[in-house]
Amino acid sequence: MRRRRRWLRRSSLALAVVVLGAAGAGWAAYEKLNSNITADNDAASELARYDKERPTALVHGAQNILLIGSDTRSGNGNDQYGRDSGTERSDTTILLHLAADRRSATAVSLPRDLMVDVPSCRRPDGSRTQPVFTLFNYAFATGGSACTIRTVERLTDIRVDHHMVLDFNGFKEMIDALDGVEVCLRRPIDDKAARLKLPAGKVTLNGEQALGYVRARKSLGDGSDTERMERQQRFLGALVSKVRSDDVLLNPVKLYPVLDAATSSLTTDPGLASLRGLYELARGLRNLRTERVQFLTAPRTSYPYNANRDQLVEPAAEKLFTRLRMDQPVEVTKEVPDNSPAKTSNTAPGHGDGGESHDDGKSAGQWAVEPGMPRQASEPPPTFRGNTAAQDACG
Repeated sequence: MRRRRRWLRRSSLALAVVVLGAAGAGWAAYEKLNSNITADNDAASELARYDKERPTALVHGAQNILLIGSDTRSGNGNDQYGRDSGTERSDTTILLHLAADRRSATAVSLPRDLMVDVPSCRRPDGSRTQPVFTLFNYAFATGGSACTIRTVERLTDIRVDHHMVLDFNGFKEMIDALDGVEVCLRRPIDDKAARLKLPAGKVTLNGEQALGYVRARKSLGDGSDTERMERQQRFLGALVSKVRSDDVLLNPVKLYPVLDAATSSLTTDPGLASLRGLYELARGLRNLRTERVQFLTAPRTSYPYNANRDQLVEPAAEKLFTRLRMDQPVEVTKEVPDNSPAKTSNTAPGHGDGGESHDDGKSAGQWAVEPGMPRQASEPPPTFRGNTAAQDACG
């Protein structure tokens, strides 16, 4: 009996050590991931300074998140893509709208060559820029994420609730942590500039290949930024499908390396700069169906004074931004019907194969959406050219 009690005490002690060890390892992993994320406190301070001029959020529960891919050459692994000049540009900018009921998500690519009104912004050295009508990309290059957010809000009249900035290396490592992402190529790729040599058909891209695939502009497709954005959207759709099909969000063993890779190069607003903040965001999306994750590009056409620049197409852009601001649905399809009120080619000379032009004497900034009343529920949602996460590029 005494021997049995001794055995029970030793077993209990061993079990306690295992439990505490597991808890300690879990806490250490949590703290590591938590400390990986960089809080963009400077942007938060700058946005607070201009809070009175920012748009008001109209629908409780809906969220708008600005996703920015930075082309910075500083930081681990980024110097191989060019010399670090001390500046960075927004290589990719996407406005992600999450519906209040979390049954749909709409990601709108904003062309970096879009002509917009950029407000006076604070430079990294503390000086301030003058308001200027110029390329959208200028906002991030001179004033960082805060300037980009204020520019987007002026353009769309949509309140940006959160933002995330991810660099090249973070993107690559996240894809590698997922063991690659499968895409479908309609023709072979042999591109030295993009570091890509791939066969046609379904191919699983590793991190380096994925980065080349989404960044290439002049040597893939028709060489347009429009085609590049559509390629990025198709890749993001494939990424969403991969995460969903592998149950990454529900499997800690698969999820940890993905989170570690992503958070190591992630800068967010203070509200998302913790695992708790990111978890709350992801938790609301766990039941979102891939066919309701939509991707499209803001309706744009060639700027009349420079064919290599863009301007918004109206009234299509206003219709899109109004629907998102009011948390009302939009639809996307590969081919927009001719009778659609939001019909637009999303291409233009110098960017694709031609498209509608619009010039009424106003600047792009003046074409920003005016607050409007909700449309009747019976009105069918407008249709825009785009794709969903459920669509196969080879289909």
